[in-house]
Amino acid sequence: MRRRLLSVAATVAAFCSGCSENQLVPEARFTVRQSIEQLAVTHAPAGAKLQLLDASQAVIQTGTADDLGSFLFRKVKPGSGYIVERVGAEPADRTGPLTVYSIASSRKEPSFYSSQKLKPGFGYITTRDGTQLSIYVTLPGPVEKGPYPTVVNYSGYEPSKPGKPYEQFSGLCGGFPALCDPPTDPSGMLAALNGYATVGVNVRGTGCSGGAYDFFDTLQKLDSYDVVETVAAQPWVLHHKVGLTGLSYPGISQLFVAAQRPPSLAAITPLSVVGNMFMTLAPGGILNTGFALNWITGVLDKAGPYKQGWEKGMVDAGDLTCGENQLLHGQKANLVDVIKANQYYPPEIADPINPETMVGDINVPVFLAGAWEDEQTGAYFVTLLNRFSSAPLTRFHMYNGVHPDGFSPQILVEWKTFLDLYVARKVPQIDQQLRAVAPLLFKEIFATRLELPPDRHADKPTWEAARAAYEAEPVVRVLFESGGGSNVGAPEARYQATFAAWPPSAQATRYYFRKDGSLSATAPTEADAASQFQFDPSAGMRGNLASGGDIWALLPKWDWKPLAAGKSVAFLSDPLTEDTVMVGTASVDLYVQSTATDADLQAVLSEVRSDGQEMFVQSGVLRSSMRALAKNATPLWPEHTYRESDGAALPTDKWSEVRVGIPGFGHAFRKGSRVRISIGTPGGNHAEWRFQAGAIPPGSVHRIAHSAMRPSSVLLPVVTGVTVPAALPACPSLRGQPCRSYQALVNTPVP
Repeated sequence: MRRRLLSVAATVAAFCSGCSENQLVPEARFTVRQSIEQLAVTHAPAGAKLQLLDASQAVIQTGTADDLGSFLFRKVKPGSGYIVERVGAEPADRTGPLTVYSIASSRKEPSFYSSQKLKPGFGYITTRDGTQLSIYVTLPGPVEKGPYPTVVNYSGYEPSKPGKPYEQFSGLCGGFPALCDPPTDPSGMLAALNGYATVGVNVRGTGCSGGAYDFFDTLQKLDSYDVVETVAAQPWVLHHKVGLTGLSYPGISQLFVAAQRPPSLAAITPLSVVGNMFMTLAPGGILNTGFALNWITGVLDKAGPYKQGWEKGMVDAGDLTCGENQLLHGQKANLVDVIKANQYYPPEIADPINPETMVGDINVPVFLAGAWEDEQTGAYFVTLLNRFSSAPLTRFHMYNGVHPDGFSPQILVEWKTFLDLYVARKVPQIDQQLRAVAPLLFKEIFATRLELPPDRHADKPTWEAARAAYEAEPVVRVLFESGGGSNVGAPEARYQATFAAWPPSAQATRYYFRKDGSLSATAPTEADAASQFQFDPSAGMRGNLASGGDIWALLPKWDWKPLAAGKSVAFLSDPLTEDTVMVGTASVDLYVQSTATDADLQAVLSEVRSDGQEMFVQSGVLRSSMRALAKNATPLWPEHTYRESDGAALPTDKWSEVRVGIPGFGHAFRKGSRVRISIGTPGGNHAEWRFQAGAIPPGSVHRIAHSAMRPSSVLLPVVTGVTVPAALPACPSLRGQPCRSYQALVNTPVP
């Protein structure tokens, strides 16, 4: 493979058709691309020793060319006069003077974007440093019948991979060309079926795109600006404005793209995203060795040369650019090592990849949807919702469910409405032929027949009237009991509620832990009372799915274990006297003491129903040594700093206040049900998350006080005005929410 790569590279280097005039320096017998805070070496001999000299001829960095003859000098200070040379080469092998650009000096004029001509099918976009990103363009009709409303999907998956026709729907290609020329990304496919042009773009260092992969680094962000401006400049793009689509990775990427404020961006629609990246990678400061670490490892692996699997076919078919672009893929940045080396939140590393720090810069309309129980990205996305301070309009849709449920009809009809209003600028309406076909398509995704809900604004006479009506609606929509209807387990809510803002206005309701294991509205009176449980070092590796279970199934095979005596403590309220709806976040406010100097704690909120079943609602975790609160912590959300400077061991001779946050949830506790809070070692309550236990000695015992002086409690967000159906949903049935037969737990008192 190396021989083929170098052969392709030599050919391309001879006539680099897409290279910027100032990016490649040919004086040396290797090639250097001048970039933003980087210099990229290719075509050097494998194993060659390289060094970077500044204008004074001082050596400032060194490196070794990889097996493909490449090396990337990162974090180079902008300036001129740099030289790269091959150490010990005879004759001498060195470049002429090189320039490293700053972000400001890298900016391009609009003509740079409009001069690029994109056509349907596979192609490339050239970014400001000359790197070419692979793209795939689909149009809903002939170019001459445009312009078309257009959306972009930008990720490290394979959105630019040419799609394969849906043979089972080939008879429908006349009405829906995308069925025979499909985008590979599901959101692109859904947009294409609704009459949108789509552009799938592989981020730098992935697929057939050039450059080296680095998780949402500066260049990836700048590339995204260039992508939006280049696509929007095309004559087939309606209004010369584009929207962004995507779920999960391409949903998260939208937040980074929009924060760059490309002027031709119309709106974004992120689905199933993270909030603070740290809180998915290390929720509560505890490393997520399940989905988070596995996902990052997988993405990095796929960013290697030819690792997505489809690139070789492109090169074998004559795509020299794709072959040349593989050369730097081995220079990907290793985020896994960075994660493992940083137990705490390092601002200099984490802030640039934390959406919380940048969504305030987004200045276009935002449509965001997420599931409370998302088994991949988690529920911490809610920390974003009150941070879109510059967005002219936001619409948030939340529901119980799993990762792909952003593609369910109850969300897609609103997604399409939003895109029509802010990208297409038309009265929102789904084509009747598509409505007839949609149940067949949804059965492919969700394994059950689903109908698209009615259009809500199709009767408006003009786009302006439809937009005005839409903008008068509440910001937050919460869907309840998805899966609990007649089509058991299907992503269809039984009822919904809307709210003016996030977090919703709620009555903060406190329940105190009591000596008898009850949750009570009255504080304890005992002078000295506490319960204890033993640290369970194996808990973090347990999930709540049965072996072979599928979390995306209509009714997954759950294996949500009951609480084990001595390994948890639990507190249970009296039966509720009325239906009680909770929406928001919660705070479990504990007084903790341990025989160890740290304690990994998990707080689980559940409903013990009148039929004897217990239903999971939500859980939160925290490493107690990271208990320091951030300045914007609230009574209902104990945000923590996670900074190393704020870390503090648990003193073994006194009690410490530790607040464990339960992230976003929306749930109706029925009249007659009881609220249960349990505290134990993290684990057993997630389908794909796993927790790496801290340095806590086996046999350690953690104590939770519930006395007059140290009244541990939970504060819950009760909302009013929501009408709840009388009948309990089947158990199990609610998406993402396992059930088990309720088993009482007798707490172990502290001797």
